[in-house]
Amino acid sequence: MSLTKYWILLLCAVALLSGCSNHGDTQKDEKENIAWQRYDEARQAKDTDRSLTLIDSMETAKVVSAPWADCLRAFVYDESWQMRLAELYYKKAYEALADDPAQDWALYGDTGYRYACMMDQRGDVGGSMAVLTVILETTEGNSDFPVIQEASLLELMASCLVQLNRQDEAKRTYLKAYEIMEEAYGKDGSYPFAMLVMCYNTFNFFLGSGDYDEATAWLTLYEEALHAYEQQGDSTLIEEFRGHMALNRATLLQATGHVAEAAAVFDAIPESCISNPPAISGAADYLMTAGRYDEAADMYARLDATFVTADSARKSFDIINERMAPRYTALRKAGRNGEALVIADSINAAINSALVWQKKNDAAELAVVYQTHEKDLQLANLRFTVSLQRVIYISLAVVLLLIGYLLWRFYKYSNVLAAKNRHLYLQMQQYEQVEAEEQRQLQQQPEESLTADQQLFLRLCALMTEQQPYTDEALNRDTLAQLLGTNAKYIDQSIRACSHGESTSNFINRYRMEHIAHLLKTTDEPIGLIGEMAGIPSRVTLARLFRNAYGMTCSEYRKIAREEAK
Repeated sequence: MSLTKYWILLLCAVALLSGCSNHGDTQKDEKENIAWQRYDEARQAKDTDRSLTLIDSMETAKVVSAPWADCLRAFVYDESWQMRLAELYYKKAYEALADDPAQDWALYGDTGYRYACMMDQRGDVGGSMAVLTVILETTEGNSDFPVIQEASLLELMASCLVQLNRQDEAKRTYLKAYEIMEEAYGKDGSYPFAMLVMCYNTFNFFLGSGDYDEATAWLTLYEEALHAYEQQGDSTLIEEFRGHMALNRATLLQATGHVAEAAAVFDAIPESCISNPPAISGAADYLMTAGRYDEAADMYARLDATFVTADSARKSFDIINERMAPRYTALRKAGRNGEALVIADSINAAINSALVWQKKNDAAELAVVYQTHEKDLQLANLRFTVSLQRVIYISLAVVLLLIGYLLWRFYKYSNVLAAKNRHLYLQMQQYEQVEAEEQRQLQQQPEESLTADQQLFLRLCALMTEQQPYTDEALNRDTLAQLLGTNAKYIDQSIRACSHGESTSNFINRYRMEHIAHLLKTTDEPIGLIGEMAGIPSRVTLARLFRNAYGMTCSEYRKIAREEAK
């Protein structure tokens, strides 16, 4: 990110922080007002440690939400040039709101924008584009999302597209961002600071791409926005942007060959308008382009002098690239070789200093990042433990309720089942009595009055009762025919005629079932053994046949039979 862009971003951050403070001043709770006041004092004094401590206490006291607290921490680190930590907390604040942006649409957009800026600054243009795309898709058509933020997000996306050499897309995105801002604010003449910045950046895009006609048109829009902002804006910012505008005009005139006009515009700029780093840097760049190398060298020297003393102790590679190297070039072209050699030595020393500082700074920031992650991990573990305990308690309560419900259902089902089985048992007893009565009546009739089928059936029933051949699992109609000295066909015929159409196999199984029922009532033998004693060694077959015959299991029958016997 260029020096000018980053300086503007910091100005926006300061403006937002002031908004936070004013919000706190409107609260009725005096303690909140005091907390915001102390925080503002610490921030203005650039007391990083105290600022962070106050933010922690404000979060604990719920003066600010957790995402707001992380955003404030990011501002503090941002202003102290600890970019790794600033990005970490912008990311935390953004991700905390990502699942439910409706908590605070403005904060969601702002933290996402700043997180994307940080990624763009360290060269992760793809990551920055991904975040911007997600935010814009999430907030599309949402009337609660601030228009200024939507336009700012598009503007940053356009800047990323420029870096990806997608100039046409960048141009369309810049224009779309301006249209959105113009639609919301331009019609009534109320131009916010963000619109001024947008015109400034869009002008620089066209200037940098060599489209001087478009750059001229945007310089005009820039002037209109500044004029509108003058009616309501901060006087300090207005003075700064007047200087930027004059520098931009001089640069454009120089680029289009109007050298004399460019020099006249530049020389007319008041000294007070060239006071902040972006203005000084722009002035030095113009002087280099205009071939005024002596003045350019002095301007670069002045740029160095405007930065705080602490900055000189941490010569970063950006500082070497943006301030020291251009100053060396200007001195060489101005013929001031002695001074150029001094700067060259300073650059050499600064490179070593930058390497040392970068290692120390990275180590310090990584240590804080690690501590932050450890703190977050402990908090997450605590929350997980509490959540897990709640889940366990709730699950235990649900299980107990379910067990109670199942026991109640089982109790009711057992009662219903017992009543049904008792009814079936009594029905089967009546059926067996009726069947026994039919056989008794048949036996009492004179033999000469009986048909051949009835006579054979009586012999068959006597055989089944006295010899119990059904205990042999291989028993069938052929075996019965051999035992009675007749034909298997007559066996089938007599059983069908005298047992209401019953088949021979069903006839045999009925005797087996009655035998099993008797053993269940009168013995304590295992059910499997009883089945084998009745000619049914398979437990599965026994269970199926007995349920078909009695409508219940062997165990249920034994229980009902014994209850009825008492």
